[in-house]
Amino acid sequence: MLHRLQNPWRGYGLPAVGLAPLTDAGGVAELLAKCLAHAPTPLHDMPALAAELGVARISLKDERHRMGLGSFKALGAAFAIAREASMTGAGDIQQALQERVYVTASAGNHGMSVAAGARLFGARAVIFLSIAVPEAFAERLRAKGAEVVRAGADYEASMQAAAEAAQLRGWTLLSDSSWPGYTELPLRVMEGYLQLAAEAIAQIDTVPSHILLQAGVGGLAAAVAAHARLVWGDGPQVIIVEPQAAPALMEGIRAGQVVDTSGPVSCMGRLDCKTASMIALNGLAREADVFVTISETDAIGGAELLSAHGLPTTPSGAAGVAALRAGLDVPADAHVLAILSEGPEDG
Repeated sequence: MLHRLQNPWRGYGLPAVGLAPLTDAGGVAELLAKCLAHAPTPLHDMPALAAELGVARISLKDERHRMGLGSFKALGAAFAIAREASMTGAGDIQQALQERVYVTASAGNHGMSVAAGARLFGARAVIFLSIAVPEAFAERLRAKGAEVVRAGADYEASMQAAAEAAQLRGWTLLSDSSWPGYTELPLRVMEGYLQLAAEAIAQIDTVPSHILLQAGVGGLAAAVAAHARLVWGDGPQVIIVEPQAAPALMEGIRAGQVVDTSGPVSCMGRLDCKTASMIALNGLAREADVFVTISETDAIGGAELLSAHGLPTTPSGAAGVAALRAGLDVPADAHVLAILSEGPEDG
């Protein structure tokens, strides 16, 4: 069953003014061009899928092959690291960060971006994974040259371990989440995600009526919502989709501040984050219209539906479409923009 919360802060933001996502994608593509694998990803028009789901049109931004890393996350940490490398002024940018060690926690995809970005610019990467992350992701990280450390039962525990290692060893913590006192690098990770939004806006031929954005800590959703509002204004309805097992953004909106949530491990592994990014919550409080949560069954059904239409993905990757399939209330004439955020785990 789908749970829904209308955003009471829409257009205003939370009572306590805080740092919000950046909106201008102008400089992102120039820096990402330093990553040789960078190229725009496709936007698919899916008439058969739209008909099956009872809407007029669905446009899917397909991130399954982004930079050869398998998800939109390739844009975030790689951009943040490229930005730091360019700021050194080094003559050989590929060796600009030789003395740097980047450490993070990940459910898989953010770690891939950290590993790839570090390798491109001469740095080391150490990625902390919880025991819930599939070993296939650990193997992919090692193939990118990262050191993998297992720590904790969930993402939050692995993040705590990564932060402690950074402090102890003098490493650079590169998280895709943010909290008081830790904002600069996650702000830049989110800035990298603006590239996805800018591409989609350039590729689509009409302004969509609804934008469905899956969320874990909320960085992608907040970045896309911020850029969409910059370009399209208040026209599209922005709907945030989370697991019922990890409703961090919905509960943060309900409380008017970042809160810790709890729940079982979700099959939506990349969205299974129990605490929202502070910056993301600040932005989505102002920009998002509705927050919904979906069940494990809904998410699996969404992935199966997309696979049947030739677009294999995970329950995390299919979450936006899964919300539609689960009965999200949108009109029959809706033009929905959704994100296919990652490829299948065996891909």
